[in-house]
Amino acid sequence: MNRSYQYFLLTIMTIAIVTIAIVEIIKYRHGPSGKGTFYSKDGEVYSGEIYAEQTRSRSEIVAEMPKTTMQFYETKFNFGTISAGKVLTHVFRFKNTGQNALMIAKCDVTCGCTVPDFQKDAIAPGSDGEITIVYNSAEHSGVQDKNIIVHSNALPESVTISIEADVR
Repeated sequence: MNRSYQYFLLTIMTIAIVTIAIVEIIKYRHGPSGKGTFYSKDGEVYSGEIYAEQTRSRSEIVAEMPKTTMQFYETKFNFGTISAGKVLTHVFRFKNTGQNALMIAKCDVTCGCTVPDFQKDAIAPGSDGEITIVYNSAEHSGVQDKNIIVHSNALPESVTISIEADVR
């Protein structure tokens, strides 16, 4: 190999390493850009630029809200006998029976086959809200009883609602 060619390759590699080092130093000094898509531990999705006050979890925000009360129109729903593999949906309705705005912090489930969806906005006193439950009966058989624990700024802070199905 030609000696001048070796010096040329060595020079190119040195420039590349120095450039990478400079880029990393600049990134370290200035920190992350704060732009992009971010996911909190509670599953909240933030897009764009994120600020410290936005990193508080929904549960932390709801915990600081004034307490209120809520009443479900029903706390248990039975789908009856169903065929395995069906995906079923039920909507649980509730009313904010207190004097302050009501906000759902999160819903915990006992099984990944049960997916809750709730409105993210505050519910005014006297107004109704909904929690939609989607149940996937695939890979289940027999009587299934699935609990959904609803956390909010209401008293009590958690309420259990449930669905039931006899999967055949």
